[in-house]
Amino acid sequence: MEKLDCVMQNTKNIFRLIESIPSPKAEPFKLWLANLGSERINEVFDPEIAVNRAVNYYRNKGYSDEWIKRRLTGIVDGFRLTDVWKEGGISNPVEYAMLTNEIYKGWSGMKASEYKSYKGLRKESLRDNMTDIEVALTNIGEIATRDIALTEHPEGLKENLRVAARGGSVAKGARDLYEKEIKKSTVSNKNALNYEYIDEIKQIESKVGDKNE
Repeated sequence: MEKLDCVMQNTKNIFRLIESIPSPKAEPFKLWLANLGSERINEVFDPEIAVNRAVNYYRNKGYSDEWIKRRLTGIVDGFRLTDVWKEGGISNPVEYAMLTNEIYKGWSGMKASEYKSYKGLRKESLRDNMTDIEVALTNIGEIATRDIALTEHPEGLKENLRVAARGGSVAKGARDLYEKEIKKSTVSNKNALNYEYIDEIKQIESKVGDKNE
């Protein structure tokens, strides 16, 4: 059972498992995987295909073109920030996550994982489920962090963490001014698609209990 749980939590392993199944019933899944691989290879030669796919994905989810434009711009800005961090000696993905969390904590009071939990998210993107003002405050924090780093050239994780905290504080100042005017919190527990997860184990236990009564 533990091995099955491990596989189910790893998408790559699931795909490999499907590929190894000899049953004809698995053929539709294998064909889908082959088509998916072909699409990704095509995107290597023509990256615009990937951009178009992303835009269409967001459109199908109901996002406006204006929101999509801001989201794609935010992704590019995020790369600019990580480039600055690289120049400051940051290379470990864990360190990038720590710095990002410092910015989030600075203005929202929560790490990314806590923020996702607050919104009822699991694997979904936190940015894709933020309100306009949450996105704006995140962007302010990251831009401030980037510009401070460009000015002061921090080296190593410790110095960059301090800069990230200051960047988050800039966004916190903007949040405080905004909330003073609108008289409510900018941090929302809502997500874009109203995800509602059910604890499957408790659900199964409940059904078993009903049958035994």
